[in-house]
Amino acid sequence: MTAPQNPVIVLVRPQLGENIGKAARAMLNFGLTEMRLVTPRDGWPNPSAGPAAAGADVVLDQAQVFGSLAEAVADCANVYATTVRKRGVTKPVVTPEQAASEIRTAPGRSAFVFGPERSGLETEDVALARAILTVPINPQFGSLNLAQAVILCAYEWSKHATLVQPTVEELLPPAPQDELEGLIGHFERMLEAKNYFWPQPRAETNRLTLRNLLTKPGWNHLEVRTFRGILTTLERDKRER
Repeated sequence: MTAPQNPVIVLVRPQLGENIGKAARAMLNFGLTEMRLVTPRDGWPNPSAGPAAAGADVVLDQAQVFGSLAEAVADCANVYATTVRKRGVTKPVVTPEQAASEIRTAPGRSAFVFGPERSGLETEDVALARAILTVPINPQFGSLNLAQAVILCAYEWSKHATLVQPTVEELLPPAPQDELEGLIGHFERMLEAKNYFWPQPRAETNRLTLRNLLTKPGWNHLEVRTFRGILTTLERDKRER
């Protein structure tokens, strides 16, 4: 099966260069590089976009400008209009997750369309789409900025892409039993001196509880060594007094 093409991100009448740059950054975070701009208010290129993109220059350098949304999505068979408002248009409504899943198997190019920062897409814009894309959101505060909206869609798409997972710190294996026995014995010697295991009828129960406590977490050898160092320091301080 042929790998699906990455969706296009279309910004309709974006108002601020900074927001275009932030949208580019959000795109590149999740492997999307094709941005299309429909009549940006302040023209293009915009000097404010670069700094806001924080290094996502490849997206800005390749961005294309169109005179209308129809031209921007002319080669796209699957167009999703993002909006949180009802626009009087009867179309299927999907979430970013559903849209990403559909795009993966749908033939033809796909596009996520985003409206101006202040007002969002107009009814005429939404009418060009095949489906409306929206997210469950607080009805008392349904305001997403442009980059936030882009990143929601880009992230859901990235779940189906082969992106590299950030490096996770390698976990050390649990310490061998003899190191744990040394730690337990160290604790017992110090606690014996303080009569912790008194009265005698409870001594065995207390020892067992201590052993369960120290063996449960699966300490690695560095953690065990640290514990031993702490105990040794406490013993030394006591002798030096």
